[in-house]
Amino acid sequence: MATSSNAPAPVRDEIDFSPTEHNDPASEKQAGAIHAGLEPIVRYRDIGISFGENEVLKGINLDIAPGEKVAVIGPSGSGKTTLARILMTLEQPTRGTIEVDGEHLWHKEMKGQLVPADEKHLHRVRKKIGMVFQHFNLFPHMTILRNVTEAPIRVLGVPKKEAVTQAVEMLEKVGLADKADCYPSQLSGGQKQRVAIARALVMQPQVMLFDEVTSALDPELVGEVLNVIKDIAAEGRMAMLLITHEMDFARDVADRVIFTDGGLIVEQGPPSQIFENPQSERLQAFLSRFRSNGFGGAYG
Repeated sequence: MATSSNAPAPVRDEIDFSPTEHNDPASEKQAGAIHAGLEPIVRYRDIGISFGENEVLKGINLDIAPGEKVAVIGPSGSGKTTLARILMTLEQPTRGTIEVDGEHLWHKEMKGQLVPADEKHLHRVRKKIGMVFQHFNLFPHMTILRNVTEAPIRVLGVPKKEAVTQAVEMLEKVGLADKADCYPSQLSGGQKQRVAIARALVMQPQVMLFDEVTSALDPELVGEVLNVIKDIAAEGRMAMLLITHEMDFARDVADRVIFTDGGLIVEQGPPSQIFENPQSERLQAFLSRFRSNGFGGAYG
């Protein structure tokens, strides 16, 4: 996992497999960006989650293809971050199923039946997923190099020498090889976030989640982080789910953009469609806030 402080939610038994009344038609059809002929690397099926009486996700159906870059935009409280946290097993859905690379995440099959997964199963499937959070969650008492090598050594069992070589390569990729012997307190916010990206990449995930990774940064540091992610996306190897409020970034990097509101996928499609010809009134109203500034932002 790409975090030092978040633990997975305990597995519960009250999973509801019944159909939902809340499926939005837009969530039932996938945009043309799904790579033809490839089985999805991630499948959300009728995913719902509630916190008390607040229903945060209302029957989400979503496929993500191998190598596909999917940006998720929407107002605060629309369920964007929860979509990623469920995939990283930081929140547990109250109904529905998720598959990663053909395997159920929150469930496992026993005697032909789906039952709640145990921690061993969660841990194994979760290795295929990496996540970079809004806050960096670096270990303050470790050097940058050790921050990046710790998980490969302890979780994947990579020999230390090999882990160091891989870590240096990743730090070079994010432009921080010269900071390997520094501590987090000696780095800027943008540099810390780039270390967090390197730490997630070194685990070689098949799916990478980015949750509003620039929201905690000073405006002048946003561009350096987004450009690193753009370069990684251009390599095309990993699927990415990018939760973002940076509209220019979403338009430039994503194969597909999803707009969520009220716990539903309201609209989705290629960036040109979403940003230049939005169909729903809710998306039009959301984008109007940004159009007055020409989308703008520190990305460039």
